[in-house]
Parts: sequence; C-alpha cells; structure tokens
Amino acid sequence: MSNEQALEQYDVKKYRTPDGYTSDIAIFTIISTHTEAFKPPSMDLKIMLIQRSMVDSEGRPNIEAGKWALPGGFVDPNETAFQSAIRELREETGVDHIHLEHFGVYDKPGRDPRGWIISNAHYAIVPEHQLAGRQANDDASAVELFSVKDVLELDLAFDHEGIIKDAISIIEQKLLSTTVAKEFLPEHFTYSELQAVLLTVTNDSAISSDASFARKIKSLPFIQEISGQKTTRTSKKPTQLYRFVDAEVNNTIYHAKK
Repeated sequence: MSNEQALEQYDVKKYRTPDGYTSDIAIFTIISTHTEAFKPPSMDLKIMLIQRSMVDSEGRPNIEAGKWALPGGFVDPNETAFQSAIRELREETGVDHIHLEHFGVYDKPGRDPRGWIISNAHYAIVPEHQLAGRQANDDASAVELFSVKDVLELDLAFDHEGIIKDAISIIEQKLLSTTVAKEFLPEHFTYSELQAVLLTVTNDSAISSDASFARKIKSLPFIQEISGQKTTRTSKKPTQLYRFVDAEVNNTIYHAKK
C-alpha cells in the first residue's frame, strides 16, 4: 500500500490532538556580592521569572494572572519548540542570544486549566551581564531574579513548581560535573572563590570544608596553580591564585560520586 492510499484511509478524527503546544524557559545566573574585605564573595544562585499580566496581548483576562512563571508561550505553526523558546524569551523579557538546552517534556493531564497543553522545557545558566537588559514585555508585567532558596515559596503558575525543581537539579549537576563554574569567576581565582560558586548548589563536606577543598583543588586536572601569584582579596594572608585549563573531566569532578 502506498503512502497516498494509506492517507486516504487515515481518519484524523479518531485521535485526540493537544489543545496547545508550548515552550518554557528556565534561566539561571549566579550573583556575587562582596560583603567584607579580605573575605570570599557571597554567591547566590538565582532564576529569572516573569509575572503574568492581568490581561493578555488582546486585552482579555489572562490565565493564572498575577502569578510568577517561567518565560514561555505557544509554539507557532512555522517553528519548532526550540525556536519558540528563543522567540518567547526575547519577546517577554528582552533577553536574547542565550545558549538554551532542552531538558524535558511536560504533558501530565490537568497541568494547565486551558486544556491538554504539552510543554517543552529549556534551560540556561549564564553570567548576570547577559540578563542586564531584561525588561518585561508582551504578556509579562514584571521580570525578576529570585534566589532558588526562595523561589518555591512564590505563588507559581501552572505546574511550574515541578519544572523549576527539575531545572534546579539540572543546574546542580551542571555545576558539579562540568567546568561551567568558570563563567562566574575571574580568570585568576582563589580556591575560596570557586568554593563559593559550588556552594550555591551543594553542602557536600568535600566542598564546604575549607581545608578539604583547599587540598582538593590542587588535585583537579582542569585547574592549574599560577606559579608565584597570590592575592589578599579573599584573605588577609596572601592566597594562591588558580586558573582553569583544558583537560578531560569525569562525571563528578569536585567530589567523590555517592
């Protein structure tokens, strides 16, 4: 049987189709704050959310109005979910040219009061300067950065609490199993500055213990001690400076796999 013959017998009415197809985007950054001289910076992992406006772009009452949500929206017929994510992020927050990665599909019945809506979720972790131009547009009345320690206490739209929890887990894994931490450090850094970045996602004793981590950093193949260079920016006593170098990394690069 040819495709043409098969299509003649195909009855689209036999199958239920979704009521909508959307993309959601979880954008993370790490904010560094220097609170005391001769101390490492205070680091906080944050996620960018929008507040859903009271009315939509056509002036009608908005679904889940006033709640905080991941940026996102409906996929157009002429684009992929990934292309939609890039467009929706730009339209709602003004943030553009971000490297996004897909991490999940959310299709649980009842997840959206509008009907059977399937969403593709994407994430990125970027330096704060890439979010500096953020501005609420389109269906968003506000765009803000929230600490991941507080974000789940917000009144979140749809099933975004679950999506955000999954995204946070992805970011934890990313920071602990790749060298992405270098995006949030000066080119030459101390062990305590790297430690502060990693402590935004873990309390593992191999990292939280100053003595243990100071020893550990010397054994990491992708970090190199800069001979003869020290600083007092994180301690009154001159502290050794390090830098990242190209090297093969394993699954859990900073601590032993449990």
